[in-house]
Amino acid sequence: MTVAIPQHIALAYDFPVIFTRRVFDPGNPVLADVLARAGEGPHKVGVVLDAGLAAADPTLPARVAAYAAAHSRLLTLVEAPLVVPGGEMAKADFAVVEAVWELTFRAKLCRQSFVLAIGGGAVLDAAGFGAATAHRGVRLLRLPSTVLAQNDAGVGVKNGINYFGRKNYLGTFAPPYAVINDHALLATLPAREIRAGLAEAVKVALVRDALFFTRLQELAPRLGVLDDEALLETDIRCAEAHLQHIAGGGDPFELGSARPLDFGHWAAHALEEATGGALRHGEAVAVGVALDTLYSSRLGLLAPAEAEAVLTLLTDLGLAVWHPALAALDMAGAIEAFREHLGGRLHLCLLAGIGRRLEVHEVDLPRLDAARQDLAARAASACA
Repeated sequence: MTVAIPQHIALAYDFPVIFTRRVFDPGNPVLADVLARAGEGPHKVGVVLDAGLAAADPTLPARVAAYAAAHSRLLTLVEAPLVVPGGEMAKADFAVVEAVWELTFRAKLCRQSFVLAIGGGAVLDAAGFGAATAHRGVRLLRLPSTVLAQNDAGVGVKNGINYFGRKNYLGTFAPPYAVINDHALLATLPAREIRAGLAEAVKVALVRDALFFTRLQELAPRLGVLDDEALLETDIRCAEAHLQHIAGGGDPFELGSARPLDFGHWAAHALEEATGGALRHGEAVAVGVALDTLYSSRLGLLAPAEAEAVLTLLTDLGLAVWHPALAALDMAGAIEAFREHLGGRLHLCLLAGIGRRLEVHEVDLPRLDAARQDLAARAASACA
């Protein structure tokens, strides 16, 4: 006898993404208001802090403690912030994940408690993986501290670490309880890190929003010198575009193969791996976007003038569109790895115009290589 009992479970996820300044100023109500959504306090909070941010802003732990003291009705810090390695080191192994597990065990955090992760995208990814797998899910508050994390990596529903030499091989989909973007924290960043984050704004504009691309062109002179208000506007619009895709694209947990927000990322991931992380994610994305833009043009999908506009914008933002590692990249192998990452048929996002994307399932390697040579020639000409 065969018996089938059909099941249908529908869950609604609701989390705010909030932009503010100086979140740990005791007079700023944002964090307290977020915790108040969870009901009567005080709520136990364990803080995980990016070591790079802790070094750049040594007063931050004291400000966190002062905020907790001022809002003791709503939150209790279980211990001093747990400082963990930042950058790709955070995702290189299980060290950060295990440290978060140990924090939750040591401090007796449970599913009604919170892990507050403060730092760049890699720390948020690793700490989020730890929180999602402790007690099958301790509530996560993300406080991104980089441009890339505030406009892309920190506002979505993914977390994880690298494994088997592959980006994000291990991880989960786990929506955060809330995301709080403190724009003032960007002042702690080197200019290189700020510029790297702008690559994701260009990417999302290209695949979703032609008006945003035009606005980026208008803002380029100010973004090129890292004007603060221009950066804030760009970050907010970029985060909105990513969230619209995640919430409205019909596939928030990426059960399908189409990944339009991964435009340029097949090459970016391969370049990050080839350079051992020396190339920042946003820098690698800029190169990958440039390559796939020229490939789109080589296929006749994108007008040459539009392709030139893309490369000009990236350059105006201070982003390089070439890296020597691209010359030696096994593109066929990188594309196959990307197909495996998708778990099935290859879906590669290309451009059919500014703000218009097209999914393709095969790659014309000679034309792709010609696009690579175009970029190499452009770089050589710029250095001449």
